[in-house]
Amino acid sequence: MIILKLTTRMQYDKILHEFIKMAGKPPGYFERCEEDYMSNQMLQTDADRKVRVQDMTANPAPLGLLGFGMTTVLLNLHNAGLLGQSSMILAMGIFYGGLAQVIAEIMEWKKKNTFGATAFTSFGFFWLSLVAIWVMPVLGWTEAPGNIDMAAYLFMWCLFTAVMFVGTLKINRPLQIVFGLLALLFFLLALGDLTEITAIKLLAGYEGTLCGISAIYAGLSQVIKELYIKKEVI
Repeated sequence: MIILKLTTRMQYDKILHEFIKMAGKPPGYFERCEEDYMSNQMLQTDADRKVRVQDMTANPAPLGLLGFGMTTVLLNLHNAGLLGQSSMILAMGIFYGGLAQVIAEIMEWKKKNTFGATAFTSFGFFWLSLVAIWVMPVLGWTEAPGNIDMAAYLFMWCLFTAVMFVGTLKINRPLQIVFGLLALLFFLLALGDLTEITAIKLLAGYEGTLCGISAIYAGLSQVIKELYIKKEVI
């Protein structure tokens, strides 16, 4: 066994080049092998560092559905003649039906859910606009809308909801029921204002109550499923 005592870098390089010549390899061969090895090690390290990005934010759909559903039930109990149009309905329309749905929309937007963001933004501001229609004439800011004006307003929402209902055909049955009943509700409300037939408005009140209940069910069912159905851990 030959023991080499290397005292300087120059001695190491000289012996290395002599060894390369003896091995019949060109100068720089082993240096390139070492560089390739280190490069492969760095690539492997980068690959090991790659992690799967998983969305850990909460599902905003129940909040939006409950804000819409509960406010819809209360308003349509009024339309059915069972409740008065008090500040309770106005407050629900501003805060839970309006602002809560807008908050849900922001969360849906972050999740890149175009349908959810569009639906919750639209219906959140629907409630805010409806409260404004009721309150602004009382404050003397503008004239109260007539029956034809309200019929046109409600018909536009009927048209929007009908198109969104087509989108729910790609989602799930509870949302199909909610949007189907909602489109029918807007149609009945517009027809009631246009014809001024009390029976149609009462029918709209009961149908709207059913629509709100279906939205409440769709929202709470998602909460319960998330709590009781174990998710696969990836």
